[in-house]
Amino acid sequence: MDRRGNKKSMIKSVIPTPLSRQNIITEYHRTIKRKMAWIIGLFILLLVGILVDIMTGPAGLSLNEIWQGLTHFKDPNNNFGVIMWNIRLPTALFAVMIGASLSLAGAEMQTILFNPLASPFTLGVSSAAAFGAASAIVLGITIPFIPINVAVPVNAFIMAFGAVILIQAFAMILRESTALILFGIALVFGFNALVAIVQFIAPADSLQQLVFWTMGGLDRADLSSLATLAITLILIIPFSMKSAMALTLLSLGEERASSLGVHIQRLRFGCLLRTSILAAISVAFAGTIGFIGLVGPHIARLMVGEDHRFFLPAALLSGAIIMSFASILSKIIIIGVLLPIGIVTALIGLPCFMFFLTAGKFMR
Repeated sequence: MDRRGNKKSMIKSVIPTPLSRQNIITEYHRTIKRKMAWIIGLFILLLVGILVDIMTGPAGLSLNEIWQGLTHFKDPNNNFGVIMWNIRLPTALFAVMIGASLSLAGAEMQTILFNPLASPFTLGVSSAAAFGAASAIVLGITIPFIPINVAVPVNAFIMAFGAVILIQAFAMILRESTALILFGIALVFGFNALVAIVQFIAPADSLQQLVFWTMGGLDRADLSSLATLAITLILIIPFSMKSAMALTLLSLGEERASSLGVHIQRLRFGCLLRTSILAAISVAFAGTIGFIGLVGPHIARLMVGEDHRFFLPAALLSGAIIMSFASILSKIIIIGVLLPIGIVTALIGLPCFMFFLTAGKFMR
């Protein structure tokens, strides 16, 4: 009787009671609310960053002047409206979309490659884009009938997307994330060598233009670039969110995800395609900007964890916030000088990287 009683007590302790199930449900809803609160907080912080970015510059704008620029934008004599709509607002939105694109790409890459150090630049996409830009700036190699004012971003995108196609081909052959990362590192060194050759033979004026492009910048913010980035994000974000549950399962391990019905190769192909397009377009318009795709996802992971239904939006917002405040710092670090945004993101990203590294946050 004692043995049977012990078995019954053990069974009762294993099978959750209605009260424990209710506690689990309550805790689940509490966790969801906490993650939603983080995302809402990030969104509010992003709006603050955009507002401060618009206010900051050689001609500082007050909230009243910004309101006048917004409400009287049709008035040609309203200088605030001209500054707002032609310079400040496009640049602020451009920074936000570049940061969101790079961080979203980095978040998906870190999951599918099982590597916390993965980013859009790990696989050589930015180096390929830099070589494409160098070939247009220095060698004058462009596609026929392409206007000269868009030749650099077009060349950068074509070379970056060519690297994407090469990566996709090797992904089908290698079928291993570690080998794919090593192949990406090889691409980085290869394209960097080609860029160095172009720099070596470049005349002084072209060399200066190429150096500034590789530092990254927001000076190419215009209606066409904003429209291209917005359309790209609008098209890609739904597919990323559709894959959120599969990515969450994949973060638990390939074997477990595969046993739960996740098609690993198909998921990896789709993620690589999305992240490569985001990285290629971002680098084509803004030049090489580092650390955003690396740091943004880790900040989001600290806030909301590995549930990709919340992790992907949080990573997108985190990258946008970092770029927004980097844009602000680029205008105030040295008064009267607009620093290249790539330098500022490196100054921001390096201490963040060291913090995560020493705190052990890169160990998954």
